[in-house]
Amino acid sequence: MARVAFLGLGVMGFHMAGHLAAKGHEAVVWNRTAEKAKLWAGQHKGEVAKDPAAAAFGAEYVLLCLGDDPDVAEVFAALEPSVGAGMVVVDHTTASAGLARDLYARCKAKGAHFLDAPISGGEAGAKNGALTIMCGGDEDTFSRAEPVMSAYGKKMTLIGGAGAGQLAKSVNQICIAGIVQGLAEGLYFAEKAGLDPARVIEAISGGAAQSWQMENRWKTMVEGHYTHGFAVDWMRKDLRITLEAARENGASLPMTATVDQYYADVQAMGGNRWDTSSLLARLKR
Repeated sequence: MARVAFLGLGVMGFHMAGHLAAKGHEAVVWNRTAEKAKLWAGQHKGEVAKDPAAAAFGAEYVLLCLGDDPDVAEVFAALEPSVGAGMVVVDHTTASAGLARDLYARCKAKGAHFLDAPISGGEAGAKNGALTIMCGGDEDTFSRAEPVMSAYGKKMTLIGGAGAGQLAKSVNQICIAGIVQGLAEGLYFAEKAGLDPARVIEAISGGAAQSWQMENRWKTMVEGHYTHGFAVDWMRKDLRITLEAARENGASLPMTATVDQYYADVQAMGGNRWDTSSLLARLKR
């Protein structure tokens, strides 16, 4: 078992850090809102650190699960004095590949190791310890981090060098955006055509149209319940990062850019915290 610092106890991180403690790792946590860290400590075995540097001091592994590039940059700068030779820093935030490469270089300069490792699976995946983790970095760093990440990860894949994990997460979000919009339009069409959506889904879900979104979200979408999973605000953040990367590498992403604007419409409807399946609400508006 290892001494692990976990920084960021949000919707995902709270459960991820809990799995580490449950697996017997010596866990030290920090969160910008101290009350959340105290709540975590009341439910799990572990310490609460006063700041990022204190959390990282003496840790073998430092795991981050934050919001966006500025959050990661700020927290890493705060813990950087505690980064030492041999330490493994893993960033589970969905952030930019450029930032990942910068942090990789800064860790390497101190004899430490860095892995960008964005996650997929939502709150349910975090609760169940069944997250998918897309990693970028060195193979030996991935091999060292894999046993620790297995506390909350079901599938971990090393995609390539520094930044590759973040770029793979962009691929994930591109695919999800298209699938959810297609499902929303299909359900909207069925309603307008006077069809029973349950029978339609029963008929088509065993064929090529089937998807995780169809299986898990069609019913709540039809019922207008959008309190499940990943929030629209976070999806827009991820799509912003994706579209910025596309401008850098020359990829044309017309569907992704369009769906991003559809999510902007959902935000304008007050759906910032609705889940990503709320694209149907936009069509029915």
